Amino acid sequence: MSPLARKPRTVDPSHGGRGTVPPLPHGGGGGGGRGDRNEPDYAWKLRRYRLGVFFFLVTVTVLFVTMTAAFLLLKSGNRYNPYTNRYEGAWEPIAIPRNLLLVNTALLLVSSLFLERARRKAHVEAVVVPASRIPGIVPIREDSRRWVFATVGLGLAFLVGQGAAWQSLRARDPFLHSGAASSFVFLLTGAHAVHLLGGMIVLLYACFVHGRADSLFRRSIAIDVTAFYWHFMAVLWVYILGLFWFFA
Repeated sequence: MSPLARKPRTVDPSHGGRGTVPPLPHGGGGGGGRGDRNEPDYAWKLRRYRLGVFFFLVTVTVLFVTMTAAFLLLKSGNRYNPYTNRYEGAWEPIAIPRNLLLVNTALLLVSSLFLERARRKAHVEAVVVPASRIPGIVPIREDSRRWVFATVGLGLAFLVGQGAAWQSLRARDPFLHSGAASSFVFLLTGAHAVHLLGGMIVLLYACFVHGRADSLFRRSIAIDVTAFYWHFMAVLWVYILGLFWFFA
């Protein structure tokens, strides 16, 4: 046979006898977490965003540990009393609104449970809902949004409760006796509220993701990583409450 003779085409019955399909560029659906369009697949994206949230939470932990150290340092400081001619403790206990803070804590912990429920439902919906859109299959209701909205509602209630607690503290004028250390009560709770508000914004974004075929996967990833972030915020708040409960 001549070396220039053409090799016969290999026919793949799965493609209707059209011959072999050329390989996809860049490896197609091969390994490395890449899909058929050379885009990161769901599991790869989830791992990447979880890792990003983990590193962000490390920085948040360092921030709050630093503020805690500064708070305890100022609390243990002394000031000179000219009447007694000696140094005395500068800290005066702050009457924090404990009942109101306990209510706020309960709201945040329940919201964390709701968001965990939404996270698990979103994972299931990302797989099951597209399959239910096939003609002849009963559509499956997307319930994860309802749990996310409930979480956001409880988060808003928590922030409103925190505002009421701040007003109660300001009415008692803690700066008059406790000095600069008492400002950390507002600093720690305010920083926590800002971080929690950021989580609420991400959750609302996740609920309104639409217009793309992979929107359910995008929503699932957003809810998943925000849920871990939200759980951390709940634990962090319990820590802050304990700090003020026993040391303020």
